[in-house]
Amino acid sequence: MRFVRGWHLVSPHSRFGGFSALARTAPGQFLLVGDNGYSTRLSLDSRGAVSSVRVRALPTIDGRPARKSMADVEAMFVEAASGKVWLALEGINQIWRLDADLSKIESRRKLPQPRWPKNSGPEAMARLADGRTVIFSENADDDPRGREALIYTGDPAAPGPAPIRFFYDSAGRGRISDAAALPDGRILLVHRRLGFDPVFTTVIAIVDPADIEKDAVVRSRTIGRVPRPLAENYEGAAISVEEGRTWLWLVADDNFNVWQRSLLLQFELVDLPPKKTPDSKKAAR
Repeated sequence: MRFVRGWHLVSPHSRFGGFSALARTAPGQFLLVGDNGYSTRLSLDSRGAVSSVRVRALPTIDGRPARKSMADVEAMFVEAASGKVWLALEGINQIWRLDADLSKIESRRKLPQPRWPKNSGPEAMARLADGRTVIFSENADDDPRGREALIYTGDPAAPGPAPIRFFYDSAGRGRISDAAALPDGRILLVHRRLGFDPVFTTVIAIVDPADIEKDAVVRSRTIGRVPRPLAENYEGAAISVEEGRTWLWLVADDNFNVWQRSLLLQFELVDLPPKKTPDSKKAAR
């Protein structure tokens, strides 16, 4: 991870902040969603300066302003072809599919039973190149094998086959706060570990979805850490590829606290460890 640049995002809008999900929708254009039920569209010009900001409420199930428990978005991905947006909501354990304008809930589906805890439910989500969707819990059930996760073969927001359950062993890196698909097919995972100095340690790792099987324990490999003093609460991640270079974008959740910041950071990913071949995986087991 090579740090490139960063922004401290501020706004007089009372609903700006609390960012828990991030998507890069086009060059210089970003969609940020907070766990307060509001979205922010942000544009950067050629100099890297913020050129436009739009803050608006997400649609709700009944059309009324959402309570925190009904609007706790923790993860997101955007379909490039259609612009449609998928959201993972922790408090109600649901996946929503929204239209490209974020004005309508097109479909929604509850996560399968047993219900994941309200404060430890779907925290990270990534759409893979083959159309599958992986969803990681923050700390569901605290199973000794690892934290529960699901992989869907179809649209996780629409009726369809039940997902496959597996477990993720973070090996002391902390709890997952987001995920994003890499161009080589692997999944980048953002971990946060609570401490004293610093309050948050952010560890980035990669996992190979080829390791995912029913009830399997999946492990990752660390590729970097967010350096101090940039030790904020990073909850959103996005990957982009431009001119053959791979960029990692991270956004921090300020939790609407005066002592925390909404930061948008850009890193370049270089010299990633190679993917294991099927033979090497077999030998490793």
